[in-house]
Amino acid sequence: MRPATLLIIEDEERMRRLLELVLKPEGYELILANSGEEGLKALAESQEIDLILTDLQLGKVSGLDILDAAKRVLPDVPVLVITGFGTVKSAVEAMRKGAHDYISKPIDNEELKILIARALELRRLSQDNKALRDGLRERFGFDQIVSVSPQMNEVKRLAKEVARTDATVLISGESGTGKELFARAIHYASSRASGPLVTLNCAGIPETLLESELFGYEKGAFTDAKKSKPGRFQLADGGTLFLDEIGEMSLAAQVKLLRVLEDHTIDPLGGMRGRRVDIRVIGATNQALPDLIKKGRFREDLYYRFHVCPLHIPPLRERPEDIDALLDSFLKSANRERGSRITGVSPGALRVVKRHPWPGNVRELHNVVEWLTMTCKQGEIRPEHLPSYLRVPEEPAHRDSSPQPLPPLLSFGLSVEEMEKALLQEALQKTGGNVSEASRLLKMTRNTLRYRMAKYNLG
Repeated sequence: MRPATLLIIEDEERMRRLLELVLKPEGYELILANSGEEGLKALAESQEIDLILTDLQLGKVSGLDILDAAKRVLPDVPVLVITGFGTVKSAVEAMRKGAHDYISKPIDNEELKILIARALELRRLSQDNKALRDGLRERFGFDQIVSVSPQMNEVKRLAKEVARTDATVLISGESGTGKELFARAIHYASSRASGPLVTLNCAGIPETLLESELFGYEKGAFTDAKKSKPGRFQLADGGTLFLDEIGEMSLAAQVKLLRVLEDHTIDPLGGMRGRRVDIRVIGATNQALPDLIKKGRFREDLYYRFHVCPLHIPPLRERPEDIDALLDSFLKSANRERGSRITGVSPGALRVVKRHPWPGNVRELHNVVEWLTMTCKQGEIRPEHLPSYLRVPEEPAHRDSSPQPLPPLLSFGLSVEEMEKALLQEALQKTGGNVSEASRLLKMTRNTLRYRMAKYNLG
């Protein structure tokens, strides 16, 4: 890693020499300018400046002029200003204009070293955070949502337009269609991308705990509340809150949520007054909310609050042209991440895949590819590599009711853990991700299935 480069702008030769003697032994590369004009020239010519140290009193071109130029040319580079007697007011003005800090003459050498080290560390952290945000934008951007169908491309176009606003969004679609992917893409394409993205699956939390998870609670709000806990709304302050399966919220929680959407105020349990939060809310549901309204299970006013920017993701069966693109993308990822050497899909296997209705949508297809990385580690995927439930003939002419012998399990070359994971995946695929149905197929309790799903990072 290259040493940090400091631009020092000081018109007094004695002070300039002193700064050089103090900072050179610290391992910094120094660019010395003896006037404001030389400082501006150095700013224009060098792209590797990590920190600027400038005197405020420089003559025709002042330290404030240097600061203004630095904010235009190198906005992320910290500027430290040196103040003399009678220039404290100018130092305050420099801080208002964006200077990182100031130090007064006579300069304390140790204090100067600490200020510079701290400013450089903050800049490094800022650069790391920017790189992380850029990486998240790339990883969760709209380009990562694979599609070639006109329906999905239109949804992506609308979602990009929505991302430019701060409006509440409602994403609807069957389980496994990619609602969370769209929520993440909207967040990272929005002006809130530098803020947090907090998610909550309303169906995965008991009704008695949902309100405290959303709104938090104060110390003493109930028997076990030994200390205050912020809710998801507070954690998402300055960013986005994604509420998945909002149709599962209790009516009591819906009333509180409606208030947040109306005035951005939350009421923690046990709190004496509301708290303002700056958030955007994205909701998602796999249910028809108008039907829930008719049944009295969802508030109509909340529905219209969410329905400002509705996005509907069509199921995979309605866009079969996306299957090839998704399959290709998933297989490339599997080869890259798992070391598989799958070269493609045979026409016979592709016909089997194309005729399946995919009730679990894109998630089910992804799980099938996970299976294939175990049954076909290299070469071309053939029909026999696919899960058995996919290979059921569409319209068999004659059905033999006699039991068919099972293939030797050891012939698959899988470990016990791989077989267990594959069995769980097949049950989840067959039921479209429905945990209750899958647990019945596997003859185990929901809690046991949930534990094993967590063990293998499924769902």
